[in-house]
Amino acid sequence: MGRALVIGEDGLVFRGLRDSSALREHEVQRCGGNAEALRLVRKRAFDVVVTDSATSITEDLAVARELARARPGLRVIALAPAASHEDLIAALRAHVFACFTPPFDTGEIAEMVRSALNASDWRDGIEVVSGLPHWFTLRASCHVLTADRLVRFMTEHLTALPDDERDLLVAAFREMLLNAMEHGAGFDSEKVVEVTAARTERAIVYHFRDPGYGFDRQTVSHAARSPDADEVVASALRRAEMGLRPGGFGMLIARQVADELVYNEHGNEVLLIKHLA
Repeated sequence: MGRALVIGEDGLVFRGLRDSSALREHEVQRCGGNAEALRLVRKRAFDVVVTDSATSITEDLAVARELARARPGLRVIALAPAASHEDLIAALRAHVFACFTPPFDTGEIAEMVRSALNASDWRDGIEVVSGLPHWFTLRASCHVLTADRLVRFMTEHLTALPDDERDLLVAAFREMLLNAMEHGAGFDSEKVVEVTAARTERAIVYHFRDPGYGFDRQTVSHAARSPDADEVVASALRRAEMGLRPGGFGMLIARQVADELVYNEHGNEVLLIKHLA
């Protein structure tokens, strides 16, 4: 059983986590503020701390540093009223596990807390290479947990987009990221995928580069090539026979969401381009 501490007076977040079926096997405790949180963490072995939803990312990072000194290996999930690009990059560099801004989905937060609690021998798998607002590059270890964390940060990064457009773009990003980790690295957490997100006045561009030898997209039998129900079922069966994770829809989703999808010659690098209206 793991132990999570929720900071702040927001009873809705605390009750949502305490009553979540995802955290039924874990202990969820609440405290009123950062000073009390530090005092409790020094006394008890908490695994995860969820920050006060009323405090800024800057305040959360300051308390996260103090918490890490008191309890090395502690995972911090930051809730904040807002998060700028600079805030998100600072959180990644400070090894924050995940960030959330309103409207808070306690079910999604609970799932992330559970992931943090279940992460054995956790080490941060995301490195910031470039953190500019219009061009940031990250190296991510090839692990599903790292992918989930990176997708959460990317979701917060796209809050300026309409919800429907953002959700589709994040779904495409997630599938392409998982494809790179699965086919390019076999989910070997010792290997990394490099991801760049660039934004111009007219487009959002994602570049994925995996450490593999590439592939011929025309010969990948386990990837769904159309939204036809029979094709989707057939691809799922092929993946099961090959012992692959459920999915295989990365190219299909990306083709439907992206305005342009460009691969390099070897198939281990891809550009996903979304034009802005």
